[in-house]
Amino acid sequence: MTQVSVVDQSGKSVGKADLSDAVFGVTPNLAVMHQVVNAQLGARRAGTHNTKTRSEVAGGADKPWRQKGPGRARHGSIRTPQWRGGGVAHGPKPRSYAQRTPKKMKRLALVSALSDRAQSERVIVVDKWNFETPRTKEAQAALGAVGADGKVLIVLGTDDMNAMRSFANLPSVHCVSSGELNTYDVLNSDWVVFTQDTLTATSTPINNDDGSSDVNTDVDTISDASANDNDDNNDDGGDNA
Repeated sequence: MTQVSVVDQSGKSVGKADLSDAVFGVTPNLAVMHQVVNAQLGARRAGTHNTKTRSEVAGGADKPWRQKGPGRARHGSIRTPQWRGGGVAHGPKPRSYAQRTPKKMKRLALVSALSDRAQSERVIVVDKWNFETPRTKEAQAALGAVGADGKVLIVLGTDDMNAMRSFANLPSVHCVSSGELNTYDVLNSDWVVFTQDTLTATSTPINNDDGSSDVNTDVDTISDASANDNDDNNDDGGDNA
């Protein structure tokens, strides 16, 4: 089990913390992380793009001139795609980009991303955040003291409201609760900063009562589960777009 130093808000070491092997010690699965991130980004898309077909654009539906005699190309309507102002052929229509992703796949992607950050020594554990009032200047100084530069993901507890408000105005900092931790945010950050409470909350749900992990790192098994899930969705008439 890997250990990391626990620091206070001023950057001084106050002890050690254990990083669970089930969360921070697995071999990163790149294929699963790629699929889960694509699903996350796809779910964010509005899918409201729309183009008009030849049946929807304005314009005369009559034949613009007779078939033979004028010496011009044959046309049946000015609504056809080759006319300026005509309809669009095979253009985008409103659709959903959401994908159904198995829970085990999302869990494997998350622990893979956290393990990658841990192996790169990009995980910081802070004892707790002591902000009496929200202060952006103090928050920026605290990040410098603990050694977090660049893009930082801070995992906060539900009681860390002053900390959340303190970090809110820093453009390179993104705050989430331990229950909102996800693969994209971890991979999109240079550093992941936990408190001791959120580190425990992140590790506990993934371990079984006997200490073993229910995370399946076999990509073939995960892929089979994904295929079965998609087959069930097709049978129900769902959209796997």
